[in-house]
Amino acid sequence: MNRKTLIALALCLPFFPVHAQPSAAKKPLVARILKLQQPGIDAMASAMAERPALAVIDRADQVLASNVAADKREATGKAIQADVKKYLDETVPFVRDRAVKLAPTTIGAVLEDKFSEAELKQLADFLESPVYNKYQQLGGDMQKALLEKLLADTKGTVEPKINALDQTVARRLGVTAPGK
Repeated sequence: MNRKTLIALALCLPFFPVHAQPSAAKKPLVARILKLQQPGIDAMASAMAERPALAVIDRADQVLASNVAADKREATGKAIQADVKKYLDETVPFVRDRAVKLAPTTIGAVLEDKFSEAELKQLADFLESPVYNKYQQLGGDMQKALLEKLLADTKGTVEPKINALDQTVARRLGVTAPGK
C-alpha cells in the first residue's frame, strides 16, 4: 500500500468500532450464568418444539369433528395423539440439547460483549442469591393472585365483548353462537 492509503486508513480508524476480545476471566462467569439460566433455555426450546404440534392438534380437532365419521373419531384421535407424542418425544429433547449447545455462542457472546467482568460476577451472584431464588419460587403465586384479581376486575367489561365477538363470528360463519 502506498503512504497516502495508509494515512487515509489511519484517519478513518476512529470511526470503525473495535471489538475487543473478551477476557479469559469472563468465560467461566458466562458459563456459570448460562448454567443458572438453563431451565429457562430448556423451557424456551421446549415451547418452540411443542408449538407446531399444538397447531397440528388444533387443526386435527377441527377436521376430526367435521370430516371423520363418528364411529372412527376415537380411534383416529388416539392415533393422532400417538403420532404427536412420538414427535414430541423425538423433537423436544433434540431442540433442548441444541439450544444448550448454541447458548454459549449466542447468549454467551452477547453477555461477554455487553457486560464487564465485574458486572458478570454481580449478575451470577444475583442469580444464585437466596432472595432471588425465593422470588422466583413465588412467581407462580404472585401471577395467580394478579390473574384472579384481574379476572374479577375486568370480567364485567370483557365478558360482554367476548359474547359479542362470538356472535359476530358465528354470524359470519352462518352458525349459531356458542351457548345460544
